[in-house]
Amino acid sequence: MLNEKIVVVYIEDDRPSRLLVERLLDRHGYAIYTADNGLDGINLVRDKQPQLVLTDINLPDMSGREITTRIRGIENFANIPIVALTADASPGSREMALSVGCTGFLTKPIDVPTFPSQIKAFLAGRSESLDADEKNRNLEIHAQNLVKRLEDNIRDLETANRRLRELDSLKSDFIIMVSHELRTPLTLISGYTHLLNTQVSLSKNNDTVSPETLEGISTGLDSGVKRMQEVINEIIHVSHITSGTLELSLGPLRISQVFNAVEKEFIPVCEKRNLTLTVGDSEDIPLIEADGVRLRTAIENVVGNAIKYTPDGGHITITVQKIANTDTIDIIIRDTGIGIPTEEQRNIFEQFYVLGKVAHHSTSKSAFGGGGLGIGLSITKGIIDAHHGRVWVESKGRDEVGLPGTAVHLVMPIKQKQRG
Repeated sequence: MLNEKIVVVYIEDDRPSRLLVERLLDRHGYAIYTADNGLDGINLVRDKQPQLVLTDINLPDMSGREITTRIRGIENFANIPIVALTADASPGSREMALSVGCTGFLTKPIDVPTFPSQIKAFLAGRSESLDADEKNRNLEIHAQNLVKRLEDNIRDLETANRRLRELDSLKSDFIIMVSHELRTPLTLISGYTHLLNTQVSLSKNNDTVSPETLEGISTGLDSGVKRMQEVINEIIHVSHITSGTLELSLGPLRISQVFNAVEKEFIPVCEKRNLTLTVGDSEDIPLIEADGVRLRTAIENVVGNAIKYTPDGGHITITVQKIANTDTIDIIIRDTGIGIPTEEQRNIFEQFYVLGKVAHHSTSKSAFGGGGLGIGLSITKGIIDAHHGRVWVESKGRDEVGLPGTAVHLVMPIKQKQRG
C-alpha cells in the first residue's frame, strides 16, 4: 500500500498536450489515465477513483466546467482536487472555473519544470478561492448556460427523432414499393410460364404451336426477368453508395457517346407517349475523365424521372456546357412537366424519397405519374458525388394548372482528382 502510485485522470482532446502531461507525470511516479472527451473522462473517474483530476475547459462534448459540476455530484468526489488546465485565458474564464468547483486554474502551455510541483501542491491541499458574491454571480451564469445547453440538446434530439421517424416511414414505404415492383414481373413470369406449360401440353398432343405464340411467351418472360434485374441492380447500387464502396472505372469519355446511348434507350418510350426528346450538341465539349456506364445510369435516372412527370406531348432536353473559367461541365436535363413542390426539392435526392403517396404507386416506368423505388435520383447523386461533382434541381414549384417544368443539373470536373 505504501508504494501505491497516486492516480491522476487527465481529460484533454488535444493529443500532443495529453502526451506531454502523461509522460511528465509518469516520470514523476504518478499513475496517469487520459480521456479525450468529457463522457469518457467521467467514466474514467468513476473507474479509476483518482486522487486528482485535470481537465481542459473546451472539449468537444462537454465543457470542463460541466465536467467539474458532474464529478462534484459523484459520491466521494465532493472534495477531490480538480484543476482546470486550459489555453482559455479569456476574461472571466478562471473565475467561472473556480466558481463551479475547480480547485485551481492552470494555463497552457504548461511550464514543464514547475508543473510537477504545482500538481504536488494541489494534492497537498492548495486551493484557489473567490469571494462569495463573485462565486454566486458566476454560479448563476453557469446555471443559465446549463439550462440553455439542455434546451439546445432537447431541440437537437427532437430534430433527430423527427428525422428518424421520417426515415422509418421512408423505409416502410420502400418495402411496400419493392413488393409492388417485384410482384408485377413475378406475376408476368408466372402467367407466361403457365401459358408455356399449356403450349407444351398441346404440343404433346400433336397440336400445332405457332411461332408467334412462342415468340410472345418468350418476350413476356424476358420482359419480366429484365424488370426484376433492374430492381435488383438499383438496390445493389444504393447499397454500394450507402456503404461507400461504389467503384468507378475511369477513362477518357466523349459525352456525346453517353447522350447517344441515353437517347436510343428512351426514344421508343417517348414516341409511345408523344414526348419530344432533344439532345443538344456536345461536340465542343472536351474528353472528360469518367465512368461511362455509371454516368449513363445517372443521366438515365434523371431522364426517366422527367418522362414520368411530364404529360403526354411534353418536351425533354439534354444539354451540356462547359462552365466558364472552370474545368467543369454542367449536364442539364430539362422538362416541361408538372414541377416539384418547393418544400420537397431538398429531399428528392435522398434515398427512398418518393413524391406523392405510396398508396398511389404504379410500377410503370414510363407512364405519366408512373412509379419507381424512390432511389433513382439518390443513385444519380451518389454517382456524381463519386465523380467529385454535385447535383441540384431548379423548379418553380408545382402548379395545379400550368406546367412549370424542372431542370436538374449534374456538375462534374473534366479531370478527376488523383486518388490514393
